[in-house]
Amino acid sequence: MSDLPPGLDDPDYAAFAWARFRGIMAWMVLAAAVCVAAIIAAMAHIQGPLHLVTMLAVIGGVGGSVMMAGLLMGLAFLSSGSGHDEDVTRID
Repeated sequence: MSDLPPGLDDPDYAAFAWARFRGIMAWMVLAAAVCVAAIIAAMAHIQGPLHLVTMLAVIGGVGGSVMMAGLLMGLAFLSSGSGHDEDVTRID
C-alpha cells in the first residue's frame, strides 16, 4: 500500500479535503476584507472623502485580487494534498 492520500474518489477524504479548502477560503475572505478596509482607510486619509465608485473599485480590485490568489493557492493545495498531482505519473 502506498502512502499517497486516497484522493477525492473516497467520499470521506473528499469531505475532509473540501472542508479544508473551505477553511482556507474563509481565512482569505477575512484577509481580503482587512486589506480592503486598510486601503480604503488609507485613501480616505490621504484624499479625503471617497466616492462610492472609488470604494467599489477598491473592493473589486484589491478584494478580487486577494480572493483570486487565495482561490488558486487553495486549489493547488487541494490538488497536491488529495494525490491528484501524483495520479498523473502513476502507471497502473
